[in-house]
Amino acid sequence: MTIRMNPYINLRDRAREALGFYQSVFGGEFSLSTFGEAGMTQDPAEADKVMHGQLEGENGLLLMVSDAPAGMEGPDVSNISVSLSGDDEAALTRYWNGLADGARTVIEPLTKAPWGDTFGMVTDRFGVTWLVNISGAAG
Repeated sequence: MTIRMNPYINLRDRAREALGFYQSVFGGEFSLSTFGEAGMTQDPAEADKVMHGQLEGENGLLLMVSDAPAGMEGPDVSNISVSLSGDDEAALTRYWNGLADGARTVIEPLTKAPWGDTFGMVTDRFGVTWLVNISGAAG
């Protein structure tokens, strides 16, 4: 039996855009369903919003995204960060560069860390904070 824990990012009206962006960063294919397709809204303004979007990226990465309908509290601030780590320096550096493109804030540039790995922290264009740690990579 397999169990996975996957990030699920809630946005107000940008889930479709976010899926396209994250696909450009992580590769793979995404699927989505809207509130209208699922019969979950009577409001025509909400029909095309993403009820569930899922990106199956390269290297087994799985990311889910949805829009928060108007009746739900907006996800304006999050206390969750997403961490990417491993020893594939080329892939993790490519992910870092993609996430940093158009980022709101580069909190910590991708550089040699005091613990010996290469580390960086960025808040992307959608307000999601990512931590990237490359084990034993040359700084």
